Amino acid sequence: MSNPLILLAEDDDNDVFFMRRALQKAEVDFPLQVVTNGEEAIDYLGGTGQFTDRIQYPLPSIMFLDLKMPFLDGFEVLSWINMQPSLKEIPVVVLTSSAEERDRQKATELGAKGYFVKPPTIETVRQAMRFVREQSLNAVV
Repeated sequence: MSNPLILLAEDDDNDVFFMRRALQKAEVDFPLQVVTNGEEAIDYLGGTGQFTDRIQYPLPSIMFLDLKMPFLDGFEVLSWINMQPSLKEIPVVVLTSSAEERDRQKATELGAKGYFVKPPTIETVRQAMRFVREQSLNAVV
């Protein structure tokens, strides 16, 4: 993985702050690209709208996805990702305020690799980054 990047789909500025802090404390220095709603997340991943320049907006190594966002929610984003063969290798980790088991099950059924309740912690970040390492190892094999 030559230029790892984290995509965070999160509409709350406070939660973006907490994620930046957790990444810093976990000593993860990957660049963080933030989108603030489900439509922007899909545009970013699809390379459409303002995100057509893949040099400026490369595909992420991992995506943290809030479930409750404007326009399209996290479940709709996960469903869209599932229909994109070129994106299936990107691990998506749900980071949400919902501790509901039905939300966890639905996210897992839609392909989420992890499910964490906000706010993000150092351990949340470390666990999620294991998916990135596993993915890069699988790409080498």
